[in-house]
Amino acid sequence: MKKVLGVMGMVCPFPLVEAKEAISELSSGDELVIEFDCTQATETIPRWAAEEGHNVTNYEQVGDAAWTITVQKK
Repeated sequence: MKKVLGVMGMVCPFPLVEAKEAISELSSGDELVIEFDCTQATETIPRWAAEEGHNVTNYEQVGDAAWTITVQKK
């Protein structure tokens, strides 16, 4: 299953807080697609995913200050 989490316009740490909550509702192997525009989250979300053992399967800049990152739950 793939879930999209749109957190555009939210300032840190809220994109990460929302991502943690959203991924807790998913099953192992499911993907969470996070769409965000908080510059700090470009570092905090991948770091959190690695620390928790999740896989980042996609990470790209989609605008001047917008990114999408896909995290696969461990």
